[in-house]
Amino acid sequence: MLRRFLPGVIAASGPEVQVIVADNASTDESVALMRSEFPSVALIELQKNWGFAEGYNRALQSVEADYFVLLNSDVEVTEGWLAPMLEAMEADTAIAACQPKLRDYKRRTHFEYAGAAGGFIDRYGYPYCRGRIFDTVEEDRGQYDSLCDIFWATGAALMIRAEDFRAVGGLDGTFFAHMEEIDLCWRLRARGRRIVCVPASVVYHVGGATLNYKNPRKTFLNFRNNLLMLYKNLPHEELAGVMRVRTLLDYVAALKFLLSGSVADYKAVREARREFNSIKERYDKKREENIAATRLAEIPQRGRFSILWRYYACRCKQFTQLK
Repeated sequence: MLRRFLPGVIAASGPEVQVIVADNASTDESVALMRSEFPSVALIELQKNWGFAEGYNRALQSVEADYFVLLNSDVEVTEGWLAPMLEAMEADTAIAACQPKLRDYKRRTHFEYAGAAGGFIDRYGYPYCRGRIFDTVEEDRGQYDSLCDIFWATGAALMIRAEDFRAVGGLDGTFFAHMEEIDLCWRLRARGRRIVCVPASVVYHVGGATLNYKNPRKTFLNFRNNLLMLYKNLPHEELAGVMRVRTLLDYVAALKFLLSGSVADYKAVREARREFNSIKERYDKKREENIAATRLAEIPQRGRFSILWRYYACRCKQFTQLK
């Protein structure tokens, strides 16, 4: 990944941009490769694998900049990709974070699963995007080329003001990986800050290069962290009702995995729920802080409907059909 994509990142970054590679205690030859093939690139070596979330938190502690761009190692950037995002954020100080348009590295005419043209969530915490709902990924025909307010920006290529990142405490390191960027953006949106997609900026994402989509570890992290995110951020009046429905939906998902022969994923969902129930009280303080800091009674980009119902019952397969 470093050999394939880092040269393009360096070439597309101007003199005002510092490129930094944070190594999360890798066990391959990544550090040796960096020193031999990219000696001019700053390298931060972490002493253990802190995961995506806490790895970024610790790496960024030593970085001084006006803006951070969190970029996955499996992203191909394009010439001038940073300029439109920087221009948008400089033009409006209410924008805390933004993302480029994500296309699929392997199927370059289509959006990429992990962010597409900007993320949203439904009433029960299920994420979806302009250009991608569940496993239905649209072809990019320019239908989402407008700058748009979104609920969450993908962590695969996330530009954020350093002051905003620090003001909300960065990513939740206890998540390890998955859902941490949605949780971060929820905290920012609740405090009245804007998140946008800037489709004039385009990158290509491999996706699943670090942890395959079908890995049960990914299933566990997605389900557990999604529940923790809801517990941390839902308004008081919604918490009990939403969590009751999620209990039912999660066991339906587990049963679906079991009936389809995915026993490991079935067990992952059950384990995710068990762990959530055993640790959720540790998040009470974070929940209190988030609720106390909330400035928006209702976030427009959080759907008041069930995306599962719209997708499976109403056959809404594209974002434009949801309206």
